[in-house]
Amino acid sequence: MSATMQQTAGAPQAVRPLYTPQERARRDATRWTLVQGILAPVQFLVFLVSLALVLRYLATGDGYAAANASVIVKTVCLALIMVTGAIWEKVVFGQYLFAPSFFWEDVFSFAVIALHTAYVWGLVTGSMGPETLMLTALAAYVTYVINAGQFVLKLRRARLDAGVTA
Repeated sequence: MSATMQQTAGAPQAVRPLYTPQERARRDATRWTLVQGILAPVQFLVFLVSLALVLRYLATGDGYAAANASVIVKTVCLALIMVTGAIWEKVVFGQYLFAPSFFWEDVFSFAVIALHTAYVWGLVTGSMGPETLMLTALAAYVTYVINAGQFVLKLRRARLDAGVTA
């Protein structure tokens, strides 16, 4: 069955491709696609380093300042990719957020942002102790991994829609 057909009660039903031909052309023409393509792996690398530092602190009690700094850097990367991603979405789909093709990814992104923001708030205000901060960072990172997976699946779908099998 093709990527644009879905079986429903015995009869194939058309599924909207991720991009219309016009959206795909805008996606391919905008520099924001390249920006997202650079920022995504950078953010993932920052995430891996930060995750190691947070886990190190939780396991040993060492490196609290480094773990905090790494979560702040990860949060800055997240904010940067979210802002540039909203610009990309505006260029490609004509709206800053919640375009139908990326609606649920955007919804879940707000959970990611909320948890990162809760961490920063807890750190800045002193309203969370060290363990609570680090557990909040881990919760933020779990949601980030899920959200990143959503986007990877969309990238795969876009390739399938375009007839690319790699």
